[in-house]
Amino acid sequence: MKQHYLFSASLFAALATSSAVAANETPSSDDQNEIIVTGEKAARSLQKTTASVSVTSERKLTEENILTIQDVYNRTANVSETYGSSGFSIRGIDQRGVSGGGDAATATVFVDGAPVPQDVLSNGPTDMWDVAQVEIFRGPQSTIQGLNALAGAVHIRTQDPTFNWTVKARALVSSFDTSQFAVAGGGPLVPGELAFRVAAEKRDSDGYIRNVTRNAPESPVDSTSIRSKLLWTPSALPGFEARLSYHHFETKGGYLFTYVDATVPDYFDNRTNPSDYPNSSDVDNDQVTLDLRYDLGGGLSLSTLGTWTDTDFTRKYDGDSSAASIAYSDIAGGAEIFTQELRLNYEGDRLSGLAGLFYYNRDQYRRSHQVTLVPTPGPTIANLLTPALGAQTATQVATLYTAALPNIPVDYTSDFPTKVETMALFADARYRLTGRLSLLGGFRYDRERNKIGGEANARFVGTLPNPADYGPLAPAFVGVNAAVLGLVADANGSAPAGTRTFNAFLPKAGVEMAWTPDIATAFVAQRGYRSGGSGFNTARSQLFPYDPEFTWNYELSLRSAWLDGRLTVNANAFYIDWTDQQTTANFGNGLYDTHTVNAGKSHLYGFELELGHRVSPAFDWYASVGHTRTKFDSFVTDVGSITDLSGLEFPYAPRWTLAGGANMRFGGGFNANINASYRSAVYTDVAIPQADNRVGARTLVNARIGYETKHWSLSLFANNLFDEKYDQYLNSFTNFAVIGAPRSVGVILEAGF
Repeated sequence: MKQHYLFSASLFAALATSSAVAANETPSSDDQNEIIVTGEKAARSLQKTTASVSVTSERKLTEENILTIQDVYNRTANVSETYGSSGFSIRGIDQRGVSGGGDAATATVFVDGAPVPQDVLSNGPTDMWDVAQVEIFRGPQSTIQGLNALAGAVHIRTQDPTFNWTVKARALVSSFDTSQFAVAGGGPLVPGELAFRVAAEKRDSDGYIRNVTRNAPESPVDSTSIRSKLLWTPSALPGFEARLSYHHFETKGGYLFTYVDATVPDYFDNRTNPSDYPNSSDVDNDQVTLDLRYDLGGGLSLSTLGTWTDTDFTRKYDGDSSAASIAYSDIAGGAEIFTQELRLNYEGDRLSGLAGLFYYNRDQYRRSHQVTLVPTPGPTIANLLTPALGAQTATQVATLYTAALPNIPVDYTSDFPTKVETMALFADARYRLTGRLSLLGGFRYDRERNKIGGEANARFVGTLPNPADYGPLAPAFVGVNAAVLGLVADANGSAPAGTRTFNAFLPKAGVEMAWTPDIATAFVAQRGYRSGGSGFNTARSQLFPYDPEFTWNYELSLRSAWLDGRLTVNANAFYIDWTDQQTTANFGNGLYDTHTVNAGKSHLYGFELELGHRVSPAFDWYASVGHTRTKFDSFVTDVGSITDLSGLEFPYAPRWTLAGGANMRFGGGFNANINASYRSAVYTDVAIPQADNRVGARTLVNARIGYETKHWSLSLFANNLFDEKYDQYLNSFTNFAVIGAPRSVGVILEAGF
């Protein structure tokens, strides 16, 4: 195993003396290959973008055989998967919130401008087939994006129609019975005026974990994606463009978190799960976007983007994770999301910028039926009995009781509807004071109204300990039995829908200095925001309010190009101060007696450095490094039992992320790519002692070699070439783990014209 670490060390050695942040993409002085960033709602070259953004182009997607958005995360500085492929973190900030609290996301994935619901990110419409570009913005995007962008934003832009006929197809076969068959193409319907494009993909896989009880794959993939687009540029209205797209995506696959049984010897090579009840997710997603643009002349352009997304999912999981039929859960959920934006852009000699209006409406539902096992709260029982029985006898009763009934089986049904409506006014501008010095600024005024309700029914479905079996302690057991039934009864009820309204002003200001035409630095300060809401406490069947949380982000950037643009060396350094952090707190009445409170204050700092170099038409390479340090300055949950988590680090916040790769083009049509990524150890939870929730570092190496002609290509690839074995999550209590994907080898045949 030493050889792949030696390889990685040599691959990353250049980072010790170089700096960059720009893109996981090779630069070029050729204007046709210039990287254009569109995620800030204006077409701007990467070298003119002060925000920290990593751009993955269509060429890189092909060269590195990137199939899913998770592959992009693994190759991006200061971005990391969380809990397997269920989510991601940017600069150490989990997209679901750093400690589980709050309903809104801290970062959002957009596909052609439409937000993807965070509930389906691990099984959603984020495959990379026929994608033109992926942009990952690191740092708050609250001014431009507003809603759910405190940590950053991910923009996936798919291929647009053209007025040239094109067709391409792919067939991929690889390990674990994985296959992908895909086709895309289109052309003019009315030459010069109306064009179309259609893309379709079918992907299947058995996955790398086997269910030994059901004798079936534990995390299969069976997905279908169909996308169609129209482009209209009417000759009767010069300067006007209309893009209409429809995307249908459906998948049947594994649950959000796919576990292996860590009690099995060498569980990395014997990847099994014993659950008798399916751990599955079925997702059905439809997305429509309408993008209208009109060039008004004089540097002015008017745009409007409307999106509609309808997502439904059903999930099942085994609550006891065993071959026994003890506990299970069925969840049905989804959301209908509508967004509408109206924007005016201006590009002048000194002033450039944009101003816009934004509207967002999300109608979300979540219904469940489950038989769940609630751990019997032994310490709570002992505390309640101590005044009457004394500490010693109370502890004895609690010990005997939890031995007889370690878990409280509860049949539980629930319905949690949520509605969110947001309206915003925003602006962003750059004013050139001189040929070198520019002022940067912007703001967003955001008004959100959210509404949440809840209804739950719970009943005890187990067998209580028989007090007669415990002699003189029988009266105590009678009382504890009544208390257990009372706990279950407390979970029954309904909470009338609660409505809350939040207003936030989010300013941004900065300055940029262009020292030469190829070297610029900037400093920007801006405010980030995540709205408040109401949390439903399952154990009490009550709604409890919580307030918004805010960040101040201070960021330095460097953009530079060298060797006639063939080498880019760019960097961003940041400091973030976070107040009123939303966190989940337990109120002491069992595992499910939790809801969100504002209990945290923290800070984080770090940098991203990335470079890319086109040495010659036959060879190019890139490398990146990201560093983040996180710390809870104050994190005291003084409800139930007081817990002080101050001083701990954020979960899934690796201190170091490194990546690099090289492309080689040999004579006669042969080519090759090799790339690697490193992520340092992470903590998977916020708990004391945090070291008990640590998973180690990992290094992944991927390689591809191929042969290409004008109309077809054939390539052989290997992901996780050296078969690195690593945990993504490990529960020492249940002895179940989420592990990284083992080595896979495959072949790809592509054709097109």
